[in-house]
Amino acid sequence: MTTITVLAESRRPRRSTAAPFWILLAAMMLCAAIGPAARAEADRSRFVPSRETATPALTLKDISGKTYTLADFRDHVVLVNFWATWCEPCRAEMASMHQLKERLAGRPFAVLLVNYGEARARVADFVKREPVEGTILLDPNQDAPRAWRVRVLPSSFLIGPDGRVRYSVIGEIDWASQDAIAVVQELFR
Repeated sequence: MTTITVLAESRRPRRSTAAPFWILLAAMMLCAAIGPAARAEADRSRFVPSRETATPALTLKDISGKTYTLADFRDHVVLVNFWATWCEPCRAEMASMHQLKERLAGRPFAVLLVNYGEARARVADFVKREPVEGTILLDPNQDAPRAWRVRVLPSSFLIGPDGRVRYSVIGEIDWASQDAIAVVQELFR
């Protein structure tokens, strides 16, 4: 009986930790290879023209409690970006938003960063650690993403000086690229 038990135990397949490690490593290498190329792309095809006739409402408070509305930025080109501190692509594109804002210095341009449902303290802590360019708006109930039909983070919308949504961009984009800058500058005309 003991011999049978030993034989039965010796026939059990051993769980190898090497296979999951190699699969994980291959997946990480694939993401690393594809990721930078996808992020760098900002060709005009990423800017989807809006078919909406009305711009969704946007009334939210910033970290200090001041209320902002989209109407406060009338006669400005506005980049409305939905993001979260836990979203790596969201954080990655913030540097290029900063470069875009610097490039358009002196022009009526604003960046509104609508945080996706996180606590004020968490967002404030993030802002202390990371350089962020733009007005950070808090949306603890996630009402704005529903109104704007946001399903992926990051999602961005370019608003013309007339207050209408002109373009949407799904996912991370290099806002400092020549194509992105050209699209934004066309909205000033």
